[in-house]
Amino acid sequence: MPHRRRTLLLPAPSAPWLDAAAPHQAGAPFRRPRLRPPKVYNTSEDCMRVKAQKLQEDVQMLFQTFTRVVQKMNLIDTLQRLGIDHLFEDQINTAMNEIHEKEFNSCSLYDVALRFRLLRESGLRVSPDVFSKFKGKDGSLSRDIISEPRGLLSLYNAAYLSIPGESELDEAVIFARHHLESMRSSLNYPFSEQVKRNLEIPLPRTLKRLDAPYYIAEYQQEKAYNPTILELAKLDFNLLQRLHQEEIKAFCQWGNDLYEEVRLTYSRHRIVECYFWSYTEYHERHYGDARIILAKLLVLVTLLDDTFDMHATLEEGWKLNEAIQRWDESAITLLPEYLKGYFVRLMNTFREFEDELKPDHKYRVAYSRKAFQNLCKHYQQESEWFHSSHIPSFEDHVKCSVISAGTPTLFVGSLMGMGDEASKEAFEWAIGCTDAVRACGEVARFMDDLASFKHGKNKLDVASSIESYINQHHCTDEVAMDVLDNLVEDAWKTTNQARFDRGALLPLVNRVANLTKSMTLLFRNKVDRYTFSHGNKDRIRQQFIDPIPL
Repeated sequence: MPHRRRTLLLPAPSAPWLDAAAPHQAGAPFRRPRLRPPKVYNTSEDCMRVKAQKLQEDVQMLFQTFTRVVQKMNLIDTLQRLGIDHLFEDQINTAMNEIHEKEFNSCSLYDVALRFRLLRESGLRVSPDVFSKFKGKDGSLSRDIISEPRGLLSLYNAAYLSIPGESELDEAVIFARHHLESMRSSLNYPFSEQVKRNLEIPLPRTLKRLDAPYYIAEYQQEKAYNPTILELAKLDFNLLQRLHQEEIKAFCQWGNDLYEEVRLTYSRHRIVECYFWSYTEYHERHYGDARIILAKLLVLVTLLDDTFDMHATLEEGWKLNEAIQRWDESAITLLPEYLKGYFVRLMNTFREFEDELKPDHKYRVAYSRKAFQNLCKHYQQESEWFHSSHIPSFEDHVKCSVISAGTPTLFVGSLMGMGDEASKEAFEWAIGCTDAVRACGEVARFMDDLASFKHGKNKLDVASSIESYINQHHCTDEVAMDVLDNLVEDAWKTTNQARFDRGALLPLVNRVANLTKSMTLLFRNKVDRYTFSHGNKDRIRQQFIDPIPL
């Protein structure tokens, strides 16, 4: 069925290894999903764990044996790109502070740009003036650096960490992209593949866990290849994959039970996709609680979104919104019969969240409830616009649709299952929907609308932000789309700035940045991979089905 609002809630790829992967059809019975047996490992899981622990200890020693700044930078970069940096958080933080404090006078563009990128991603300030030595007398980048492709790619990726007002880095992106595109056909593997991927999604906007299988396959071809690091990366990926497979099985049971209970047959049945979406924010072993809580929220929000978009009349929407604002089981009397099951399950699930949290973490549920209520209120606002055929001003549209994009609400909820780093200060920041949290909603909304506008509008779609801009400013489609493209870039810069401004909350800024990065999976090249679901199918299989050969 068509949607009025393509809210950014879950990735759309089908899950080909599940019986219940296809969208549920009205009136059809629900079926329990069955995972196909994963490929059999030759080594027991216990042996894998013992081996991985020994390798981890060996890699830890490299932080002591590598004394030069360049050595440590390359080690950190390698661990991040192989997806095993989560095993060395303390060592990396210590090393990054040392790198920041030490004087660095390298004439290598690759090294200077790598240091710039690593420091900024770590929330440590470094000026773009470090690139002055690679400029000519006219202040523009020297053409001499074109002869150093690795340095050019390093500069290209580093420049995507610009903050507002750094136009010289915007120019560096244009310069580097132009020359990398022109030389792509002459590059050798594996560097050619890395250039190809980064031109599509630059490294600072890439989800490292999803990119890790590609780099694991390429790393052995690198000159500085370390077999200990590579073996650890393979083992860690496969061990985590086994954990994720077990979580998916349990989550599918929960999700199908919920769908069978609420029986909103008009809604999308996307259980595995909800888990995958949550996984892009949290893949590490110790974030299992956060991962499952977020995945459950995704299912609940999807049902709410589809109810407003596909089925509820304006009056039914008012009643549903009022019941959710009251957040009391007695409000069930307000609802039409078909929504009562959903409302009861919503109340029960949030009660289960609270029961599962530690006593000093139970306050977190109130923040998530408030965010959920706020989301519902904005769904209702869009419903009223649709039913009255009203096209709001661009400013009013954005004020509403950045929230209805779903990501600000989901991020607040995603903090519930985190450890002590999710402090009360963190929840106040998240619920306030400022800087990086708002930027996430902006990237989600504008990339969604750009993709939807390019493909064409469904008959039940509420006016998009592009249409509001065109209607208000009487401009062409191209001008409006350029405006939104620029707003997406501005939002990324806001996220980069937040790493400096929110130093105490840096780990959480990086989590909401992961949620923002997931938009690149869904809407890159202005193609809506939410509506046209085949685009990410291979990534789901790669992450959850196919182990990496040991």
